[in-house]
Amino acid sequence: MTIPAQSDGAATKDAAPGEVLLKVTGLQKHFPIKKGLLQRQVGSVRAVDGLDFEVRAGETLGVVGESGCGKSTMGRLITRLLEPTGGTVEFQGKDITHLGVGGMRPLRRDVQMIFQDPYSSLNPRHTIGTIVGAPFRLQGVTPEGGIKKEVQRLLSVVGLNPEHYNRYPHEFSGGQRQRIGIARALALKPKLVVADEPVSALDVSIQAQVVNLMDDLQEELGLTYVIIAHDLSVVRHVSDRIAVMYLGKIMELADRESLYKAPMHPYTKALMSAVPIPDPRRKNAKSDRILLRGDVPSPIAPPSGCRFHTRCWKATEICKTTEPQLKELRPGQRVACHHPENFEDQAPQDTVLLSAAKKAAELVADEVLAQSAETSAAVAAEVEAEAEAAASEEKPAASEGKGAAAAGKPAASEGKGAAAAGKPAASEGKGAAAAGKPAASEGKGAAAAGKPAASEGKGAASEGKGAASEETAEASGSSEEPESSGSSES
Repeated sequence: MTIPAQSDGAATKDAAPGEVLLKVTGLQKHFPIKKGLLQRQVGSVRAVDGLDFEVRAGETLGVVGESGCGKSTMGRLITRLLEPTGGTVEFQGKDITHLGVGGMRPLRRDVQMIFQDPYSSLNPRHTIGTIVGAPFRLQGVTPEGGIKKEVQRLLSVVGLNPEHYNRYPHEFSGGQRQRIGIARALALKPKLVVADEPVSALDVSIQAQVVNLMDDLQEELGLTYVIIAHDLSVVRHVSDRIAVMYLGKIMELADRESLYKAPMHPYTKALMSAVPIPDPRRKNAKSDRILLRGDVPSPIAPPSGCRFHTRCWKATEICKTTEPQLKELRPGQRVACHHPENFEDQAPQDTVLLSAAKKAAELVADEVLAQSAETSAAVAAEVEAEAEAAASEEKPAASEGKGAAAAGKPAASEGKGAAAAGKPAASEGKGAAAAGKPAASEGKGAAAAGKPAASEGKGAASEGKGAASEETAEASGSSEEPESSGSSES
């Protein structure tokens, strides 16, 4: 489909590609709960409770999550249809968080919204020409050739017949009404378009048409999108980066390829497992879908710590008490989780699962649990091996507080170390002597190959030849494999 170009050079009006167009910091929206004759506030609904993200010019940011997680509220906050309770919203470097109606009027040309329901977002008493032409009259803008000519051009841009200018909304189907809403949003040539579930109310075949239309318009007009959706397959098709929301917070924020290839948050993994695969050959294949236990908690009193810990199969005590921060664990991939998937455990010392996690694990396939434990352990082992390789290259000379001199070549190890290639190492808790040279260990030491070893608390020296104690000594290579918190004790 050939899309007519917008007049007056829309490209010169847009920001440079890659430049930060929208920046959100600590965004909050709490709706008060009032009771009694005096309408005193007794609580609040924490619809959005601290969001941090950026939207760059020319990209599409997809926002996904369950119903009630605050996606639509977030969309209305960044378009300033709602007043934020806290945090800041910056558009092209200008703080628009608390601008009034007069201050926002010039910015309405640059920030527009496509609403979720195409049936209720159009006034049934007005014609299509009046609806699409309303932004021009409200902003006092007179396009070249007149409003009617521009409205008819916009209708042709979104794939409608310009001759339907005088028709009413009830004469159109759902997909056509959504196209009318898109035409209205594009009337003033905006820089940022927030689309609140633009295809969720449409038939599947119509969804594809509207999504492809939005893709074409972005490429042709240089638009920047924030698309809120439920359907992960739709988001994957149109988005450059994806934010996963749960109960008013962002759980994971990553580019499309990284998120779908290796999701790091358990909630993201559960959402991905729910996407159906349209392949008849997999009809009888066993499903690895992850079923989440229970419902989303109430935003009036969200859980302490990590908000997902009441339904997570990996939750431990630290998840219940300490809220994880949104950290960049890989380039371009940020996640808020103490026990992430496909990455080294951020809290390896906490391995005891909560009772809620044990119950949640009952609904997760054994293959998924095993894969989760295997990948987490493999990544942790890889990280540890890299650290040991770096330590052996540096050849440190002294250990912090605990060291051993062996064959004239001392080595220091902090935490977990092993002596390799004929050089001994001092280990804190776990160590082994290799290649015929002794090592000093905390609480556990071994003397090997006829040379004595010094041990704290337990050691043995033999006449000319060291003998390993039956209780504590073990040969090299017997160090325990680090336990991954991805395995559950169900």
